[in-house]
Amino acid sequence: MPAIQLIVGLGNPGSEYEPTRHNAGFWFVDALASRCGGEFRGESRFQSEVARCRVDGVDCRLQKPGTFMNRSGQAVGALMRFFRIPAGEILVVHDELDLPPGTVRLKKGGGHGGHNGLRDLISHLGSKDFHRLRIGIGHPGHRDQVVDYVLKKPSGAERQLIDDAIHDALAVMPDVVAGHIDKAMNALHTRKAP
Repeated sequence: MPAIQLIVGLGNPGSEYEPTRHNAGFWFVDALASRCGGEFRGESRFQSEVARCRVDGVDCRLQKPGTFMNRSGQAVGALMRFFRIPAGEILVVHDELDLPPGTVRLKKGGGHGGHNGLRDLISHLGSKDFHRLRIGIGHPGHRDQVVDYVLKKPSGAERQLIDDAIHDALAVMPDVVAGHIDKAMNALHTRKAP
């Protein structure tokens, strides 16, 4: 399997959105940058904050789109084309309504599942073949409540579960960036549920 060259965290820019569930992707790439000593810097040509990161000897880029969630594809597409990164060498990290807090799953390809960030990415990248790291945030129970739910802060207990899941996902990143996705998936998916 090819190595992962780009890890994209999905979220909304701005301090008012930073603590909201929809920004779980940003929380992950911030934690990864902190772990590998990378520093995010504004890159206007990519409408993003970008960091370089060395994970277990493998170089990759981290990206936080500065566009809003439903325009994520513009920013990611610009960086992907500039560095000629194939879709199959991109990992997109996002919040996942269909998984409970504390659960994290890796997958390759698939549809957008109603996630506006993924929908825009598929449209701009022209491919569904990127990898996804899905961070569970739980579901409010009814689809009419989803928008309000993802733009709210999780409870303290939920945030702890999400942070624990992020910690578990960070542990398998050396395998992910090296292209050993199946090994990483196995380690992540067999861990005990919260």
